[in-house]
Amino acid sequence: MAQENLVVCGKCGGVNRLPPARNARDAKCGKCGSKLFSGHPADVDAPTFDRQVTRSSLPVVVDIWAPWCGPCKMMALAYEAAANELEPHVRLIKLNSDNEQAVATRLGIRSIPTMILFHGGQEVARASGAMTAGQIVRWVRDHRPTAAA
Repeated sequence: MAQENLVVCGKCGGVNRLPPARNARDAKCGKCGSKLFSGHPADVDAPTFDRQVTRSSLPVVVDIWAPWCGPCKMMALAYEAAANELEPHVRLIKLNSDNEQAVATRLGIRSIPTMILFHGGQEVARASGAMTAGQIVRWVRDHRPTAAA
């Protein structure tokens, strides 16, 4: 029997239990009522990043980017398309390295865009450089820690 997932709301940060029998794409946050999966990666602040990575039982992919970065801008639509394909089995979020310099330093970010895959609060894989949607999906599926996505 599959176990329920813990899913952190992208809007309010509430932690939601999601039973395996429930359609995750239709699930809403019990705290704020927002859809848990929108196919649109939320741009998160430091506390929300930490909550997503440490409290979610799903694999979490974070795109570290900056608004002045050309390759980051080029990859933004591809990252969103990848979210549409990978959710609800994987959570995709974005972290602006200019706004969250302490987190970027803690993660050892040397170039952007950089994607990091986390599971259970631990880094599983890392890739730097812009990718297409297909490359992002393939990278996540090749490195996922469980049968997700």
